[in-house]
Amino acid sequence: MVFYVAFEKALAVIRQRDGSWGVSLHLAGSQPQCLAVDPLQPAHAYCGTFDRGLWRSADAGASWTPAGPGIAHERVMSVAVSATDRAGDAGVVYAGTEPSAIFRSEDQGHSWRELDALRKLPSAATWSFPPRPWTSHIRWITTDPLTPGRLFAAAEAGALVRSLDGGRSWEDRKPGGPFDTHTLIMHRLAPKRLYSAAGDGFVQSDDGGETWHRPDAGLGYPYLWSAAASPADPDTLVVSAAPGPQEAHTERSAESAIYRRFGRGPWQQIHEGLPPARGLLASVLAANEAEADTFYAANNKGLFRSIDGGLSWEELPIGWPGNERLGRPHALVVAPE
Repeated sequence: MVFYVAFEKALAVIRQRDGSWGVSLHLAGSQPQCLAVDPLQPAHAYCGTFDRGLWRSADAGASWTPAGPGIAHERVMSVAVSATDRAGDAGVVYAGTEPSAIFRSEDQGHSWRELDALRKLPSAATWSFPPRPWTSHIRWITTDPLTPGRLFAAAEAGALVRSLDGGRSWEDRKPGGPFDTHTLIMHRLAPKRLYSAAGDGFVQSDDGGETWHRPDAGLGYPYLWSAAASPADPDTLVVSAAPGPQEAHTERSAESAIYRRFGRGPWQQIHEGLPPARGLLASVLAANEAEADTFYAANNKGLFRSIDGGLSWEELPIGWPGNERLGRPHALVVAPE
């Protein structure tokens, strides 16, 4: 396996060799924001940065080159690769930017075109990111793992929108839907289900985004950041949550926790193997299709793994360069090498 972690200071590519974990750093100073790996071509990875555009790797993160022309903005805040929409033997790639726009590539990131119908949605004029209220961005893009052409995009903040035709047209946010989605996940074993970890809580749809409800019993913190589902069971979930955005993202007031839900039961805060809530920034969470019931969490304290469906965790013994942490993590992807 290879781990990609988009930290505040650099992109870390982590591999296990001869029983120890090695880290190589890339894109230092570019503030990496988002990550994706092509499910059809696992050696192909993408990393969006805050001020240096989108970068691509064709060798599982060993080297990185700028993506090709067509993305009109340097701030690339989200990226996704479809498993069902194909261009040859690779997946179609989507990149979301600040200001809010989405671009599509059918040649592994060599060229791009804007899906400009997004900016014509009625709610688009109201989208606003609170720390920079004059603008907004596409925080997250989710491609449907089973249905070609269906994808979802989260504008931060203001809307979760849906396309059924690969982004050529879009449907605006639904009544009762999440307003401030940070992470949106789908699962192959639950074809129409969506889980939104949002600033306005945990929100779920069971009908492909038509209607939404809020199964949040047991969540002690209202501001959700990341979510992951067990590859073996879509009813086993973990989320990261905090009292608010300052506690989730600012070191001096950091406070967050990981919660787990199984089936239709209530959320339970998980403690075993994790750092205390005070001082912990909101974790970014991931699962790996090849590992049933295994979760990973990256935060300002390290990289953690659970092999029992999120019930207990252990920190991976990674030798960080210079024995220094790399700041707040923005994204985590685990992929086969």
